[in-house]
Amino acid sequence: MIEFIFVSQLAQAYFVNYAIRYLVVIQAFYLPHFHQQFNFLYICFMKVAVVILNWNGEKFLEKFLPSVLSFNSAESQLIVADNASTDDSVSFLQTNYPAIKIIQNTTNGGFAKGYNDALKQIKADYYVLLNSDVEVTPNWIEPIIKLMYSDKTIAACQPKILDFNNKTHFEYAGAAGGFIDKYGYPFCRGRIFETLEEDKGQYNTTSEIFWATGACLFIRAEYFQQMQGFDEDFFAHMEEIDLCWRLKNNGYKIMYCGDSIVYHVGGGTLKKSNPYKTFLNFRNNLILLYKNLPSDNFYSKLFIRFVLDGIAGLKFLLSGEFDNFMAVLKAHGSFYSSLNKTVKKRRQLKKGIKKHATAGIYKHSIIVDYFLRNKKTFKEIDL
Repeated sequence: MIEFIFVSQLAQAYFVNYAIRYLVVIQAFYLPHFHQQFNFLYICFMKVAVVILNWNGEKFLEKFLPSVLSFNSAESQLIVADNASTDDSVSFLQTNYPAIKIIQNTTNGGFAKGYNDALKQIKADYYVLLNSDVEVTPNWIEPIIKLMYSDKTIAACQPKILDFNNKTHFEYAGAAGGFIDKYGYPFCRGRIFETLEEDKGQYNTTSEIFWATGACLFIRAEYFQQMQGFDEDFFAHMEEIDLCWRLKNNGYKIMYCGDSIVYHVGGGTLKKSNPYKTFLNFRNNLILLYKNLPSDNFYSKLFIRFVLDGIAGLKFLLSGEFDNFMAVLKAHGSFYSSLNKTVKKRRQLKKGIKKHATAGIYKHSIIVDYFLRNKKTFKEIDL
């Protein structure tokens, strides 16, 4: 009986898909100009793969997959890449969503390796990397694909990211598009450190940004593979900033599209208070800077960053957060122990750089502005 239902679902999807394609072709011919007809058809028939990387996220799949399925584009394929989960995620999918393609990675290589391994097996024009703890909304795919199609120099794009638990406010991981300051500290339109702005439409316009969040990342498959994907040494956290920086140094744009909205829970895999998250953030930020900073004032910026990390570690210690204090020390130890490898990466990257990206890098210190000058929102800083 189950097999019959599954075959029926596939057959129905097959005929519905071709019916939609037929209607799309008919609709295209009502457009007045040939180039409009061609563009309309091209966008409709591009292959988009929505890929959810899962690790022990059965509860999130159960909660959020229905919205992804309900609002998935007719021409988009939904795939779940499982990172060697030890819960019942795979069996849950096989039982409840037998039509969804599952890619089972043999090990948990984190966000970076997990996606790299999965995306090598997927043929598409665009990848949409979607966290399992994201609720999507109607028409969340089409505006971004249309934007990216309009300009081939756009390599990646993100939607507006709002907080699932406080839907009137921006969410920490991405908000309305990411930037960094000259010492590598990331921040967003709509979120600077722990200050989350209310969404009042102030960031509805499409604009260029420095980095797009990995929570919901649209990226051209061609460029993702050209950059050899994420740096797997990051494991998780800031690998999308590294990828976006590399893309920008190769002449591509990273964009934000306010016409697309999703809601993100955040902290689904690692809570903010987890010392391992502290370790990854501090270590990966140092790797990020060493790989991608331009040569001008390279060592002075790194030195100042080391000092600021020391101050952060001391603050953890004085606040009684000994585990986070140790995480900062371990992060620096890990960075120094792998420095030879990072130096080789920097040398290799310099060969392909067309021009060091400067747009989107804040020329001042966001630390000073936020904590000493009390500038808490994006509009208060002079980017």
